[in-house]
Amino acid sequence: MSAQEIDWYFDVISPFAYLQWAQRHQFAAQARLRPLPIVLGALLSHWEQKGPAEIPPKRLHTYRRCQWYAGQLGIPFRFPPAHPFNPIAALRLIVACGASEQAVDVVLGAVFAGGRDVADITVLEELGSTLGVNDVAAAISQPEVKAQLRANTDAAIARGLFGVPTAAVGGELFWGEDSTKMLLDYLENPALFAVPEMKRLEELPAGVWRDVGKKAG
Repeated sequence: MSAQEIDWYFDVISPFAYLQWAQRHQFAAQARLRPLPIVLGALLSHWEQKGPAEIPPKRLHTYRRCQWYAGQLGIPFRFPPAHPFNPIAALRLIVACGASEQAVDVVLGAVFAGGRDVADITVLEELGSTLGVNDVAAAISQPEVKAQLRANTDAAIARGLFGVPTAAVGGELFWGEDSTKMLLDYLENPALFAVPEMKRLEELPAGVWRDVGKKAG
């Protein structure tokens, strides 16, 4: 049986996207990840939440965890000179290259294996040359490229995405590199969430809402 194609939403700002992408060989027998660049900041704004890097103690913990975990996996890893950074130009470059696997490899690898600053147009021009894009500034300024990135992000929000990386299989979302094993189990057994205790979770009430300080209705 041929591997199915599943939507894989990511932002180059996410080290966990890099780590999951670097391990995509795990999916080879069951699925092919179809890269869809999106803007994480737009998801965070939509859900009115902070990213891990916007909470100082969590920021350091997250960075340490990524560095440690990459070492455990034997994956080359180095944070860029500053993080978070503005990912828009790098995302548009990937879109301009048709969101090919090569483009994702080159850009994500530059950020988290090479520790490069992809917010710097000179770095992007170098990466673009590798990808056959002679004038990166012109390519990423194309209206259709900007529109595609917005459309990808809007579609992600409409599907209920709240973070990256997220693999979408039909109506099911698998958020984060640490959901890889659950995703693989689901691909092997699509009835994974149909067992009684899993179904119960869909209707589990909230006892209190922290932001309004009252019991949920």
